[in-house]
Amino acid sequence: MAIRVVRLGSPRAPGEGLRLGTVRRPPRGVRKQDIARENYYDVWVPELSPSQGLVKMAQGATTPATWGTFTRRYRAEMSKPPASRILDLLAALSRESRFSVGCYCEDESRCHRSVLRELLRERGAEF
Repeated sequence: MAIRVVRLGSPRAPGEGLRLGTVRRPPRGVRKQDIARENYYDVWVPELSPSQGLVKMAQGATTPATWGTFTRRYRAEMSKPPASRILDLLAALSRESRFSVGCYCEDESRCHRSVLRELLRERGAEF
């Protein structure tokens, strides 16, 4: 089985499984009962999103140095409970089931989900 990293709101891939939203806030303008139907997420896991200040930093990260600072700070946030425990759980589940994690950002290379992928891989997650 495996984890897939996706852009929330994009069409679901066949066999993608449960979609986890690792975002700070629900999608704007979407009714709560329509979030899953519109391919955002099935389960909201805001504990894996960057803090509000880091979200702003990531959105303004136009240089490699700024992105590097964001990455270090996000990793520090994810090293603390409950985020670290959730990451361990997802890595273990990836060996037994299919699911996806995602964010709204268009460019994964400048999104916390790229770092989230690394964090999960370091814990032995299957992709």
